[in-house]
Amino acid sequence: MASLLRLPSLLKPSAAAARPSALLRRRCRAGTAASVSASRSQAAAATTGAAAPAPPETRGGGDREGQVTPRSVDFNAWYTDVIAAAELADYGPVRGTMVIRPYGYAIWEAIQDYLNVKFKETGHSNMYFPQFIPYSFIEKEASHVEGFSPELALVTIGGGKELEEKLVVRPTSETIVNHMFTKWIQSYRDLPLMINQWANVTRWEMRTKPFIRTLEFLWQEGHTAHATLEEAEKEAMQMIDVYTKFAYEQAAIPVIPGRKSRVETFAGANRTYTIEAMMGDRKALQAGTSHNLGQNFSRAFGTQFMDENSQIEHVWQTSWAISTRFVGGIIMTHGDDAGLMLPPNIAPIQVVIVPIWKKGDEKSAVMEAVSSVQNTLKEAGIRVKVDDSELRTPGWKFNFYEMKGVPIRLEIGPRDVTNKSVVISRRDIPGKQGKEFGVSMDPSILVDHIKGRLVEIQASLLQKAIAFRDSNIVDVSSYGELKEAIAEGKWARGPWSASDADELKVKEETSATIRCFPFEQPEGAKKCFMTGNPAEEVAIFAKSY
Repeated sequence: MASLLRLPSLLKPSAAAARPSALLRRRCRAGTAASVSASRSQAAAATTGAAAPAPPETRGGGDREGQVTPRSVDFNAWYTDVIAAAELADYGPVRGTMVIRPYGYAIWEAIQDYLNVKFKETGHSNMYFPQFIPYSFIEKEASHVEGFSPELALVTIGGGKELEEKLVVRPTSETIVNHMFTKWIQSYRDLPLMINQWANVTRWEMRTKPFIRTLEFLWQEGHTAHATLEEAEKEAMQMIDVYTKFAYEQAAIPVIPGRKSRVETFAGANRTYTIEAMMGDRKALQAGTSHNLGQNFSRAFGTQFMDENSQIEHVWQTSWAISTRFVGGIIMTHGDDAGLMLPPNIAPIQVVIVPIWKKGDEKSAVMEAVSSVQNTLKEAGIRVKVDDSELRTPGWKFNFYEMKGVPIRLEIGPRDVTNKSVVISRRDIPGKQGKEFGVSMDPSILVDHIKGRLVEIQASLLQKAIAFRDSNIVDVSSYGELKEAIAEGKWARGPWSASDADELKVKEETSATIRCFPFEQPEGAKKCFMTGNPAEEVAIFAKSY
């Protein structure tokens, strides 16, 4: 196996956590930053017995326009409110589709930028395959068609005429990739063949949630062909390692990498590896997968090569993907009652500058200082935005950019200009505790100070997420203990060697599934909590999106 990023220990007993949030399905129109008022939060707080969140400390008035439903009151309402108010996405005209707005797409671009470099460093080339796939391709691999049939979108008419063969709108590309690989691969000299594409896919989901589960979504899908099983396994492990490092280092999400059970393995794969993330409501999100396809597709499509001994063999393959679902994972992992909280490494705006003045004769000096600070930060490679609009108060801007999750806010007013300093507010530390006054505007001081704070915020978000995850994982030694843990909204971890039927029984009775068998395993003898038989591994069970 390829070496994996070392993770903080997952094997400690976990502590109690808050009760799970209630579900609420609702439509929230984007572009309405003022959709939720302070009176609404107070009413919700009165209903739950919780205190209404206090307005953030501001220097320009406590304008509460742009507030979202508090996360502590209703997690699902908070999620859809944030997507709308932060202008991440809007609902499309077709049920289950979404329009990704510029701010949301910029987060996806940050994901692309990082992974594109890693893919190329590991020897993969980008290319593109057609969106329409002959239905006969899907039928060639039995488990693949069985797994995807309920989600397929079909085209039966083209140019006003019924098609001789219906077409599938791409749900994934293993079949069409194999069709082309069969043409391109003849000899061991053509291997390994390693490609990736950035594309859209369509799956006819019945229950949808913006970013998390939509009829159409964006992703990358890598596909590789190898001469041996060992090479394919090494590739599959290498790519789940890339995803793990991305999640930790860029998104500050402490995913748990591991192997899927047979029941949860990708349709057409021998093995599926996954990174599982705990969201703020303690549900699991499958955030990325890597599949060892074995020879299942190469045998179905006749994808063969002549080896060094002039023997004809079928290639060994992998596929792996991360999608825009990861954007939803970032939203649901980080954030608070005030809205979104973005890790600096992927934030489209790392620093927002809010100029403050009251008298007209103060504006010129303030804006001159703001422009100088903006240029200094830009030249240092920091993503910075100035909001000098006079249509909104500084207090409104403070709340708005907190809701959008911008990691750092700089405030510059007449007094700051006189003192040649700025006020810094950290998004991850609310109120006065997160404010620093009198930070010098001198470029040599300010740049290092801002970069240092961005590093601190990135690390703080990761550590907070790790602590939340670890406190909500319970080690169980009986089926009763598993049921109790799941009923409390937690993840259950315990030895498992039971049958597929037993696994399906757990799902039916608790709505929890095996998320993975973690790569990091405890030492010592184990006994399956379901059957009492010896077990080689522990599994993690949880409810999921």
